[in-house]
Amino acid sequence: MVTDMTHGSIYKHLIKFAVPLVLGNIFQLTYNAADSIIVGRFVGTKALAAVGTANPVMNITIFLIVGICMGASVLMSEYFGENNIKKFKREVSTTILAGLIFTIVMIILCVILVDPILRLIQTPEEIMGESAIYLRIIFCGLIFTFLYNFFSATLRSIGDSKSPLIFLSISAVLNVVMDIVFVVYFKMGVAGAGLATVTAEMFSALFCIIYIYKKVPLLHFSRKEIILDKALLKITINYSSVTAMQQTCLYVGKVLVQTAVNPLGVDAIATFNAVTKIDDFAFTPQQSIASGMTTFLAQNRGAQKYDRIKRGLWVGMKIETIFWFILVGLVYFGANSLMRLFVPNEGGKVLEMGVTYLHFMAFFYLLPAWTNGIQGYFRGMGDLKVTLISTFSQMAGRVIFAFLLAPKFGIVGIAISCFAGWIIMLLYEVPMLVKHRRNYNSTIGNIVRC
Repeated sequence: MVTDMTHGSIYKHLIKFAVPLVLGNIFQLTYNAADSIIVGRFVGTKALAAVGTANPVMNITIFLIVGICMGASVLMSEYFGENNIKKFKREVSTTILAGLIFTIVMIILCVILVDPILRLIQTPEEIMGESAIYLRIIFCGLIFTFLYNFFSATLRSIGDSKSPLIFLSISAVLNVVMDIVFVVYFKMGVAGAGLATVTAEMFSALFCIIYIYKKVPLLHFSRKEIILDKALLKITINYSSVTAMQQTCLYVGKVLVQTAVNPLGVDAIATFNAVTKIDDFAFTPQQSIASGMTTFLAQNRGAQKYDRIKRGLWVGMKIETIFWFILVGLVYFGANSLMRLFVPNEGGKVLEMGVTYLHFMAFFYLLPAWTNGIQGYFRGMGDLKVTLISTFSQMAGRVIFAFLLAPKFGIVGIAISCFAGWIIMLLYEVPMLVKHRRNYNSTIGNIVRC
């Protein structure tokens, strides 16, 4: 359903947009979480560690694709907001053609480089083989990852966040069923988990394509409209490269943090795999609220609704903070139950380390709520370099502190390193936000006077 965010209640628009996106992203996270839960409980700790080691590497490629789609969607939202449908459709066409070429090249490179990458991050030899198998299967399915993320980003740019939720929820259920079939029934181990994930992603992409063909005339193209616009491609690369670099930087940092964890042993790797899955579920609503802010601000920037831009920023930040108040209680008091999803009843050291980590993180989650809101603002305003620099600063700080603290404090050191990274991020973002608002208000004031 197409939604024009340049009119009506800001709270209603942001919440209406964010809720389906939150649910959709949670369903998407169940892909990897289902793999980890089922592999951990039915195959064993080593298999869980193998999937855990593979996940940060996998996420670099996936979120590189997500970043490309995210950058293009800012432009789509802007052109849709200014009601320039011809330019909007050219942007869609240019992005999908360029994105398909890029994804195919990336698949080839990733499949070839799996083993060197795993050795680079000091993967223990006892789980090297299974990690490599899992990654190669996931990499072969990246074409479906791109198609789903491209079409869902396009739908969100015109205000439709509900439809991708429906497709993703169906494929998430399918993924869990296939995990049980491949891993539990056919005993295919981590390979079965990888196959289940790729198949589910294929169906989510297929559902998007069918829905658009039948229900969204705006996204129907004639042969003449399917073109690679060189001028728009240059603008898209400028936007998408920054968001792709930001997403890649984030997950390269996570790989480096994984490198700091790997020498602590298989139990620590298994714990880290479990708690980062829980972290992802905690961060997802924060990121979804920020995505709603991005679409809202980009549409209103295109429509030149300056007052709604200011109000959209502060409404979004309020919603981010309210969500944290809910999150802190759920994670702190539910830490034991959350960890038992990933480890057997006799989880022992893995369970204990995970609960301690989550008790710290429950309070630390306030900081990424604020950083995500600020990043949503800058993406919506088209100032993507700020988001890249702040993410790089955050990950650099997190990695440095992880290597310093993990040898002494184990998994708790990783939690503290996250806190340090977010503090560094806010120290950069807050002054930049104040400066940007001051300069923007001055520019608008000059326009109004003219």
